[in-house]
Amino acid sequence: MKGNILITFAKKIMNLIAKEVYQIPLLFRNSINCYLVEGYVIDSGIKSSFNKIKKNLYGKDLKGHVITHAHPDHQGSSHLLCKTFDIPFICSERDKENAESGEVTSEYPSKNLVERFQMKFWAGTGYTVSKTLRENDYLGSFRVIETPGHSMGHISFFREEDGVLIAGDVATNMNLLTTIPGLHLPPKMFTTNQDLNVKSLQKLSALNPQIICFGHGPILYNKDNIFQKFVEKI
Repeated sequence: MKGNILITFAKKIMNLIAKEVYQIPLLFRNSINCYLVEGYVIDSGIKSSFNKIKKNLYGKDLKGHVITHAHPDHQGSSHLLCKTFDIPFICSERDKENAESGEVTSEYPSKNLVERFQMKFWAGTGYTVSKTLRENDYLGSFRVIETPGHSMGHISFFREEDGVLIAGDVATNMNLLTTIPGLHLPPKMFTTNQDLNVKSLQKLSALNPQIICFGHGPILYNKDNIFQKFVEKI
């Protein structure tokens, strides 16, 4: 389904992207996004995002909360979200330890200054993981795709019936400094293995996604195979 239907009430903003797929933009110009997908909340922004997410979820039939990967801008509100709505916390097996401990930076031995800032101001406390996901598991009608590289436990979600892809941070659809829309690799300083991340992008490209939802940046309607052309040039 092309085009967004905007649902608003006070600070409540959700964009209908496709059947039972809503984008909840958490910062200006889609700088950080989370999604409500067939009753599952995918990603949770930073810890200050919680009130905005909460306003959008009241009255919804929630089945659980899942993160694409355990980084501060995807896990920040997870503890509050799961505790407030009494829903299970779900992630990949590889990211489970970080998700539960709250140590949600990249897997470099030492944290850089930016990561220290993120841990202090963005990251939430850990929360017990109820279920882990692996390749070819399903979240509703979305198939789990293991897409390591940005984090080693990064996962994406693909619905074959309409080509909707929840891509997390395998790529961004904006320049993170200028917020100008456009496809980019995730920053190297926050990516564990960029070469592996590129292979994950190639894996997603082969699925021929039609609507791509990113952790950072606007929704991409994949007209003229823009996504595939980007991946081919990497």
